[in-house]
Amino acid sequence: LLFRHARSRNYVLESDVYKLESVPLDFGDYHPLKPITVTESKTKKMSRKGSTSSTSSSSSSSMMDPLSSVLDGTDPLSLFAAAADPVTTTASMDSIRKKRDKDDGSAVGSDFEQWSSKRGEILARYTTTEKLSINLYMGSEKGKGSTSGSAVSEKVRTRLEELDDLEEGSQKELLNLTQQDYMNRIEELNQSLKDAWSSDQKVKALKIVIQCSKLLSDTTVIQFYPSKFVLITDILDTFGKLVYERILSMCMDSRVSLSDNFSPETVNDTAKETCLNWFFKIASIRELIPRFYVEAAILKCNKFLSKTGISECLPRLTSVIRGIGDPLVAVYARAYLCRVGMEVAPQLKESLNKNFFDFLLTFKQIHGDTVQNQLIVQCVEIPLYLTLYSPAIDWILQCIAYRAPEVLLTEMMERCKKLGNNALLLNSVMSAFRAEFIAARSMDFIGMIKECDESGFPKHLLFRSLGLNLALADPPENDHLQILNEAWKVITKLKNPQDYINCAEVWVEYTCKHFTKREVNTVLADVIKHMTPDRAFEDAYPQLQSIIQKVITYIYDFSLLFSVEKFLPFLDMFQKESVRVEVCKCIMESFIKHQQESTKDPVILNALLHICKTMHDSVNALTLEDEKRLLAALINGFIKMVSFGRDFEQQLSFYVEARSVFCNLEPVLIQLIHSVNQLAMETRKVMRGNHSRKTAAFVR
Repeated sequence: LLFRHARSRNYVLESDVYKLESVPLDFGDYHPLKPITVTESKTKKMSRKGSTSSTSSSSSSSMMDPLSSVLDGTDPLSLFAAAADPVTTTASMDSIRKKRDKDDGSAVGSDFEQWSSKRGEILARYTTTEKLSINLYMGSEKGKGSTSGSAVSEKVRTRLEELDDLEEGSQKELLNLTQQDYMNRIEELNQSLKDAWSSDQKVKALKIVIQCSKLLSDTTVIQFYPSKFVLITDILDTFGKLVYERILSMCMDSRVSLSDNFSPETVNDTAKETCLNWFFKIASIRELIPRFYVEAAILKCNKFLSKTGISECLPRLTSVIRGIGDPLVAVYARAYLCRVGMEVAPQLKESLNKNFFDFLLTFKQIHGDTVQNQLIVQCVEIPLYLTLYSPAIDWILQCIAYRAPEVLLTEMMERCKKLGNNALLLNSVMSAFRAEFIAARSMDFIGMIKECDESGFPKHLLFRSLGLNLALADPPENDHLQILNEAWKVITKLKNPQDYINCAEVWVEYTCKHFTKREVNTVLADVIKHMTPDRAFEDAYPQLQSIIQKVITYIYDFSLLFSVEKFLPFLDMFQKESVRVEVCKCIMESFIKHQQESTKDPVILNALLHICKTMHDSVNALTLEDEKRLLAALINGFIKMVSFGRDFEQQLSFYVEARSVFCNLEPVLIQLIHSVNQLAMETRKVMRGNHSRKTAAFVR
C-alpha cells in the first residue's frame, strides 16, 4: 500500500489571498431605512501566488434587484421613513431600554415597597355591586384607507381633522355596567391605546388617555374610587412609557444611543421638538384633572429638555392640585404625583413634603357640607368613607418617610395633634415610618390614640397598627407592661369577634416576646372567651393559626408550652379537620426542630401523642403519598425523641401503644419494629450478653 501525506498548507496566507475586498461605509450618511445598494464582489481564481478581484456596484442596468423591480424601484420602508419619524426597533435598542429601566428602578432601594405590590390588595378590597358607567372613545374612520405612500400634506390634513374631532368629543357612554364589565372595558381601552400607538395614530392615543383621565373626576360610586384609580393609572403609565420610549428612540444617531445619565445637551433637536410638542398638546387640554394626570404621566420626558425640568414641574403640579375641589379626588391626584415623583426623582423630597402638607391644610374639607351631602345621597357612612383615603395617604406618607430622619416623625406627630389627633392620619403615620421610630415613642402614640375621636376611625385599628410596629421593634423596657395594659383594655372590650381577633392576633406576638407564660395564658384565655360564643372561631381560622404559630415561635420549650393551662383548650377551637391537621403539623415541626434531648415527661408525651393521633386519623384512601410520607416523618421524629432510660418495660409499653395508634402508616410501623429491635439489643448490652430468666422473657 502507498501512503500519501497531506500537503502542508498556510491557512493564514490563503485567508488573506481569498478574502473578499472590504468596502468602507460612510456612517455619516447611513440610515437603516434608506434604499439598499447591493454590492457584488467577483473573485477570479488565479495561481496560488497571487489573486485579483473585481468589484462592481449593482445598478438598474446590471444586477437587477428582484424586490426593487416588483416595487418599481420604490422601497416602502424608505417611504415610511420620509413620511414619519423613524422608530428604531433593533435589538440593541431593546437591551439599552432594559438596562435603563433597571437603572431607573434602582433609584430607590429594595426596602421600598413598590406600588405594584399594593395594586392587587386595593382591587380586592374596594369593590361594589352598584352599576357603573364609562365613556368610550369612538375613533374616526377617516384616513384609514390611505397608503404609506400618501403625500405629507394628506397626513397633515388627517391629523388636523383628528384634532378637531378631539375637541368635539366623539365618545359613547356605556351605562349599567357591573364591576367586572367596567374592568373589562378599561382593559379594552388600554389595548386600544397600544394599538393606536403602534399604528402611528398618536392623536387617537392621546384622546383615549384624556377620556380615561376624565373618569377620575367621577365619584358617583364613591366606594369603588380607589379601584378605579388603580385601573386608570395603569393606562396613564402605559402612555407615559410609550411617549418616553418614542422620544428616546429619536435620539439614536448613527446607531449610537444616549448614555444612561444623558444630559439635555446631547439630545438632538428633533427629539426636543417632539418632546415640546407633546407638552404643548397636553397644555391645551381644557379640563384640569385630565391635563394634570396626562402631564404627570410624561413627567419623565422633562429630562430631554433641561436638567431642572422635573424639579421645576413637581412644585407646579403640586400647586395645580389645589384647584381640585373634591378632597377624595385631590388626595389620589397627590398620590399619583408622589408615585411618579419617586420613580423619576426620588431625591426631590421637598416637593413630596409640600404635597402632603398641602393635603393637611385642606383636610377639614372631608367634614364639610359638600362631602356630607354627597355621602347622604350615596348612603355611605363616614367610617367607610374615611377608609377610602387610606391607600392614598399611606402611599404619600410611605414616599415621604422613606429613609427620612427621625425628626420628620416628630414634625408629623405635632401636625396630627394640631388637627385634633385625627385617627386616619395617625394610622397612616404609624404605617409609614420605621418601626424603630414608632416603638421608641409608643407611650406618646398611646396618649394620642386615647384622645382620638372614635366616631370616624375605630381606635382598635390604631392599636393594631401600633402592635404591628412593636412586633418589629422593641419599645423601652420600662414601658412594656403599661403598653400591654393600655392596648388590651381597648381590645378586650370589642364586641365584634372579627375586629377582636384581628387585633388580638397582632398583640399575642408582643405578649409572647416580652412576658412570661402567665401573661400568655391570660391572653389565650381571653381569646377563647371571645371566640367560643356562636362558634365565632369558625370564621377566624387563619388568625387563630397565626396565634398558634407565634406562640410556638417564642415558647419552644415544650414542657413550658404544655404547662400553659389554656394552650390545649385553644387547640380545641380548630374543629375543621384540614385546619386542625395543619396546626398539628406546625406543632410537630417545631418540636422536632427545637427539642434537643429525648424526653419522658408524661405531659409532653400525652399531648404530642394526641396531636400525632390527630394527624394519623386524617389519613384516608384519598390522601396523597407525599402527604403520608410527611405525616409519617413527623410521627417518627416524635417516636425517636421518646426515651425512658433504663426502664425498658415502660419503653416497650410506649411502643405497643404507638403501634395500636399509628397502624395505618407503614413507615411508622417500620420505625417501631426497628425501635423494638434496638430495645432488645440495649437489654442484651445491659446484661452483657447473659440474660436472666426475666430479661430473656422480656426480649422474647
